[in-house]
Amino acid sequence: MADSQDLFDPLTGRWTRVSPALATVRRLTETLPLALGAVVALVVAVLVPGLRWIPLVVGALVAAAAAWHFVWARRNQRSWGYAEADDDLLVTSGVWFRRLVAVPYGRMQFVDVHAGPVQRWFGIASVTLHTASPETAATIPGLPTAEATRLRNRLTELGETRSAGV
Repeated sequence: MADSQDLFDPLTGRWTRVSPALATVRRLTETLPLALGAVVALVVAVLVPGLRWIPLVVGALVAAAAAWHFVWARRNQRSWGYAEADDDLLVTSGVWFRRLVAVPYGRMQFVDVHAGPVQRWFGIASVTLHTASPETAATIPGLPTAEATRLRNRLTELGETRSAGV
């Protein structure tokens, strides 16, 4: 019986992992607002007389969510990877629910590179591969900008030589 881990291993080579800066960016953009919400709830609990337990409970729940999300950002970042095979690009992700997407080079219609202001500040970008089917589109977040540029150029070249897409 095959190990379930074998389902998510590339046939050749190794996974190229994304930048650790992805965890930092997610902590700033997703955890920081939760932490601020917890602070606001606690300030309301101090300043508003009467039912102080409601904002305290809300603040505690939001603080717990922020703490969980802070830890989750690193685990999620480590789950992302990609491998360039001969005929397709493999993308893996997921901590609890693992996912592997194989995008054939000849099926790619276009390659999209995007980065918001926080991502640019940390020198990372996301590369999205689009095909005619939304189920086979794949995004690789948290790539260093130089690697995102290299991968975009390589995928565009492979898509053109394989004649179907980009």
